[in-house]
Amino acid sequence: MEKFPKGLQIINKLRYVIVLVAIGIGLSFYNYGEASSKKDKVIMELVYRVLNSTHFSPATIDDAFSAKVYTNFLEDIDFSKRFFLQSDLDLLQSHKLEIDDQIKQADLSFFEEAYEVYQERLKQSKTYAFAVLDQPFDFTLEESIDTDDEERAYAENQEELQERWRKYLKYRTLNRLEEMVEDNAKDAEKFDTVALKPLAELEAKAREKVRETHEQWFDNLQDMERIDWVAAYMNTITGLYDPHTQYFPPEKKEDFEVSMTGQITGIGAQLQQKGDYVSIAKIITGSPCWKQGDLEVGDKILKVAQGEDDENPVDMVGMKVRKAVNYIRGEKGTEVILTVRKLDGQKMDIPIIRDVVELESTFAKSALLEEGDKKYGYIKLPKFYVNFYGDANHDCAEDVEAELEKLKDANVEGVILDLRNNGGGSLQGVIDIVGLFIDEGPVVQVKAPGRRPQVLEDDDRGLVYDGPLVVMTNRFSASASEIFAAAIQDYGRGVIVGSQSTFGKGTVQNVLDMDRAVGISANDVKPLGALKLTIQKYYRINGGTPQLRGVSPDVVLPDNYMHTPIGEKEQEYALPYNEIEAASYQPWPKAARNLEEVRTASAKRIKGNAKFQLIEEYAQWIKDERENTVVPLNYETYRAQQQAYRQKAERYKKMQKSTDTLAVKANEADLEKINATEEDKAKAENWHKNISTDLLLQEALAILKDVEPG
Repeated sequence: MEKFPKGLQIINKLRYVIVLVAIGIGLSFYNYGEASSKKDKVIMELVYRVLNSTHFSPATIDDAFSAKVYTNFLEDIDFSKRFFLQSDLDLLQSHKLEIDDQIKQADLSFFEEAYEVYQERLKQSKTYAFAVLDQPFDFTLEESIDTDDEERAYAENQEELQERWRKYLKYRTLNRLEEMVEDNAKDAEKFDTVALKPLAELEAKAREKVRETHEQWFDNLQDMERIDWVAAYMNTITGLYDPHTQYFPPEKKEDFEVSMTGQITGIGAQLQQKGDYVSIAKIITGSPCWKQGDLEVGDKILKVAQGEDDENPVDMVGMKVRKAVNYIRGEKGTEVILTVRKLDGQKMDIPIIRDVVELESTFAKSALLEEGDKKYGYIKLPKFYVNFYGDANHDCAEDVEAELEKLKDANVEGVILDLRNNGGGSLQGVIDIVGLFIDEGPVVQVKAPGRRPQVLEDDDRGLVYDGPLVVMTNRFSASASEIFAAAIQDYGRGVIVGSQSTFGKGTVQNVLDMDRAVGISANDVKPLGALKLTIQKYYRINGGTPQLRGVSPDVVLPDNYMHTPIGEKEQEYALPYNEIEAASYQPWPKAARNLEEVRTASAKRIKGNAKFQLIEEYAQWIKDERENTVVPLNYETYRAQQQAYRQKAERYKKMQKSTDTLAVKANEADLEKINATEEDKAKAENWHKNISTDLLLQEALAILKDVEPG
């Protein structure tokens, strides 16, 4: 049976491993003209040729494709529709059905014209914005703003565009004014020397802060390099192939390479751009912000202050991720204070002490959960990492095997493997780890276009652990995590516990180093960046694919996002679900024989647990608030609304922390390493403390104890 290349990686949208691949592509090298123009054209030609020769499902480059590029690019660079007029679209309309031909000829005519119009509108909008902010706002008027940018149409004329800016800036000022009033009231209550300030005075300060923010915001837009705009255009094109195919300009490519070293000094959060906001895309396990505990996925960063200068925070709204990172990173041991807006609308100041975010923080580790005279094993695997660099580095399968051996030495009654928030990694690592729990057999199927599926299997006879197993997943368990959960479920080897489904990413990507791809023929325009593209899909051994559907657990637990649209299926151009023939495999002979009773017992516990009921209530509240996009611009109405938000948010604090505490202990074999330094000891104690009150983990343990092997 054909073996799968050991180095190939499954790479999800939040974690990229650069695989340098040199492929022979004969570029035409048209008469490109000046160097900057030549570079853009080389990039476009290379992107086009690679996509249509190597992508899993090459798009048909025709008039329909052209129309999508036209619409999507204009929306991508003006999502809030505060720059372009409808007349601009009418002017650019002549390109709408010509872009397909332009792409094939490495012609950037549409991009050039749209870019020129955008730059002109950018200057005009800056004038509108500052004219609006020169005058006080009247917050006694009964008016409102709809914050749903996606449904908004382009302005028909200058007057409508100016009115759009007026309402937007009034909303931003109102938001800041209300926060200032709240902070002033708290300070006045706390300190006798602080007096309540007049509303007009605070309004002027709020307006000035909004002005400063937008001066910086406009400057950031105007300071963007041409290659960044070219990248936006390329990614409009690649995005029509699938959500995970993407062009990285040189600086972005370098950012991802650096991020893989594990030596960035900062807080340990991955950021993403969401309209005007930089938001939290991922919390790195073991990082400073993970230890601090308050920062969460989805939080929008409003301001960043340095600990030594917390009176002068920098406004993050409107700032690009690249620049925002510079304010958040810093020297080890220094403090940074993030002001964030939670999904429920609550504002929170989060102080975090910067530290080196080490790769070791993402390695597998285990602990013992004790109940009376019985012990259970817990393994946390943050990602499926791979050993690229030799014996000095870690391999996820080797590390999980080592943790299992420690737990076996402790005579555990069962094991919980936690894959929550594990976004993927090494495919070979998944195969090897599944092999620790089964004797031998297929693990996953991989299919490239025009080829028969490859059945990838654990062909190493023998296993490391054959006892009861529970695997924890959630909506952010993706890619390699889904392969593992699916294999364990298909074999009946363990019980999958978690959110209604995992993320739903069933595609495989490789990253092409474009400098290597073109060789020396384009030395004068290097560096060119990189292209990440989808080359295969993977399938369960039962023939289905996690693509779009994810892996549905055997036992469902409530979570904060249970009513929030999250996952691959929410992406407009995601590849479709399909099925292939099942592989031949033998189910686990000791599969749980009482799964229905396990589900019933879990549902009963959840129904009787007030914390779980709060989680379900909170999830519904988030859904309702996300749907309420119309915001009042009357001060009294808005303030009453915000106070109600704060009061409601207070109800949900620490809802995922159990009032009961698990007894958590380190493995005997880990004690020497844990006690090596005070820092190591503190890390272990902090991790054990978090585990001990983890509500979902406690339910997973209860499920593990209920399972009766066949």
